[in-house]
Amino acid sequence: MLVDSAIYVDGRRTTPATLGEAGRACREPGKFAWVTLHEPTEDEFLCATEGFGLDELAVEDATKPHQSPNLERYGDGFFMVLKPARYVKGTEKIELGEIHAFVHPDFIVTLLYGEDTALDGVREEIEGEPERLRQGPSAILYEIMQRVVEGYVPVVEGIENDIDEVEAKVLDGKAEASRSIHKLFREVIRFHQATKPLAGALERLVESGTTNDLGPEARRYLRRIRDRIVRVTEQIEGFRDVLSSILDVNLAMVGVRQNDQMQKISAWGAVLIVPTLIAGIFGMNFESDNFWWNQLKSYDYGFELSVGLMVLISAVLYLRFKRSGWL
Repeated sequence: MLVDSAIYVDGRRTTPATLGEAGRACREPGKFAWVTLHEPTEDEFLCATEGFGLDELAVEDATKPHQSPNLERYGDGFFMVLKPARYVKGTEKIELGEIHAFVHPDFIVTLLYGEDTALDGVREEIEGEPERLRQGPSAILYEIMQRVVEGYVPVVEGIENDIDEVEAKVLDGKAEASRSIHKLFREVIRFHQATKPLAGALERLVESGTTNDLGPEARRYLRRIRDRIVRVTEQIEGFRDVLSSILDVNLAMVGVRQNDQMQKISAWGAVLIVPTLIAGIFGMNFESDNFWWNQLKSYDYGFELSVGLMVLISAVLYLRFKRSGWL
């Protein structure tokens, strides 16, 4: 679906009548086109970009969502994949979008996948700065990259809060702590996979010899973006280490709780086995030559005595186990 299409002349917007007109007009000196599509099919994409002469391999890559952030050079331009992220409060979940960008000296084509709003307002903001638009499509790409990287900051803050909450659950011994740890671990790994490759892509873009067309100011701008994303990836890697430590603590505490439960079960078993054993023996239907056995059977209070014996032994065992911490 076409979101927007425009031709820019000397930093000012002029809306073309058709996409074909945009493809033709951007070839004229001093002009460039910016076309934005949302989740297009391959046919929609080919129709929208027919006049731009995009590389076939690049087109094939662009129409396949769920890619990792990367940077590929195609002739005078390149194809870039970005992963905007949004933290959803209250769900401990990170929503990832996807932006594919074709950048050429005469045009920029952006494809949006997912419901992320990372590009909301970018066009309006940059159209209000003609000086930046005069720098061409590269200035638009830099602004998009900056917006995507800035969007990672609230995600990092959300993860920090979730880690604090999970740590509190573990220390409080809550049963759902294990589930929360694994869920958060999964989200952190997804976020890391969406950010780590971008640092390498920017490194290649800034430092490699394939981008000699970048001026000193552009390189400085991209280095700042790269430094931000490197800091984000370092924080994420720290989160993974912290979560690993919390998981180890939780497993240790679960083991301790299980051991305590086994001790209690064993102690209660020992307490209850005594009256069961005595009652079982005296309930047997056979004669014994044992003097004490016959005396107890013939005694008027034999039943009461046996019950008292059960209670006494059980009480002594209970107090011993209680004092030792098993109960």
